Amino acid sequence: MHTLSSVTHFRVRFRECDPLQIVWHGNYLKYFEDAREEFCKEHGFSYYDVRVRGYATPIVKSLCEHKLPLRYSDKFEVEVSFIPTPAAKMIFNYKVTSQNKLVATGETVQVFLDKKGELVLSNPPFFYEWKQKMGIE
Repeated sequence: MHTLSSVTHFRVRFRECDPLQIVWHGNYLKYFEDAREEFCKEHGFSYYDVRVRGYATPIVKSLCEHKLPLRYSDKFEVEVSFIPTPAAKMIFNYKVTSQNKLVATGETVQVFLDKKGELVLSNPPFFYEWKQKMGIE
């Protein structure tokens, strides 16, 4: 079994900073989401794919640990890694770096809900097939 990952590049925008020109802590979750969406597109598993199959994948856990601040105009990247699990959920780890320095780490956990909004306890068939195709099941 191998780990799937991808890297997305960003630059801090003015509107993402507080009055001291440091990135407001809540924006890191937005960076995670943008990078996760790119990961899913890159690996053939978009939010659209999930939705058209009748599922939603809400986040039930999010964690971000800040190491160094990002400031206005900094270039940085977010590495997203998919953490395999036999459970019917998606776990992603994040590593934010800028100029080869660790800025933040994080994790999100998403579960599957069916059309009725009820928790799905077993892997939806399309998700299981995707994991097999990626060599992580």
